[in-house]
Amino acid sequence: MDRAHPSVWRQVCDGETSSTRMGRRAGGNVDHQVVGTTLPVLEMTLQPGEKIVAQAGELSWMTSSIELHTTTDLGGSKGLFGAIARAVGGGSFFMTQYTAKDAPGMVAFATKVPGSILPITVSAGQSYFVHRTGFLCATDGVEVSVGFQRKLGAGMFGGAGFILQKIAGDAQAWVELDGEVITYDLKPGETLRVMPGHVGMFEGTVQFDITTIKGIRNVLFGDGLFLAALTGPGRVWLQSLPISNLAHALEPYLSHDGGNAGAAAAGGIAGAAIGGLFGGNNQQ
Repeated sequence: MDRAHPSVWRQVCDGETSSTRMGRRAGGNVDHQVVGTTLPVLEMTLQPGEKIVAQAGELSWMTSSIELHTTTDLGGSKGLFGAIARAVGGGSFFMTQYTAKDAPGMVAFATKVPGSILPITVSAGQSYFVHRTGFLCATDGVEVSVGFQRKLGAGMFGGAGFILQKIAGDAQAWVELDGEVITYDLKPGETLRVMPGHVGMFEGTVQFDITTIKGIRNVLFGDGLFLAALTGPGRVWLQSLPISNLAHALEPYLSHDGGNAGAAAAGGIAGAAIGGLFGGNNQQ
């Protein structure tokens, strides 16, 4: 198993290693840039007539020349049942198409948690599987569907972490991975076992399966019952901050009294402000 060479990683990120990565118009690809580091923003520059599609609710801001059209018939779905299948895979039932009308325009999508935005190119011979909320946006021609690799059990018994989206078609797409991104190039027959929430994305050539951790003590007192097994050849992108881990880390700090949650938050803010006025923030 090889870690992806830095030169390969730079190629994946459109040739830039700074916090702002500029996309280059080539072969019909859309001009874009990823701005920021910890909480990056994807800015798409559309020429008149150019279109992109995104999950419903992903928009952060846009210029006045951008026109929106929301429907179920996008992302490769074929009618109502196609939209339902996409939603089962973690996507949205509706998708939104953004079109530059009469003049160039810009539309931006911000990440929801600390992470990275990566560009990928899908074609007839190149598809990807991503975690259930990984798809961000794409050019026309993308097909987003539920993707169960190898066994249906991978989607049934692993919980949310094992429901995968499949990104295929003929398009340029962008995916959102949470936390730091670690890449591995797996050789044919080489297997990497991963806690399911850390599986961010992998190429369609990689085989995905579920393995059970052996030993009753490991199951009851260890790291859980299931591991995701990814077998090469192909590239795997792992994410260091699964949403489930973030939620678990924040849980002790959240109020369990739904009726008093707002009051508790307001009281905490007021207390911090008063403490600051009287030097309460000084270390003892």
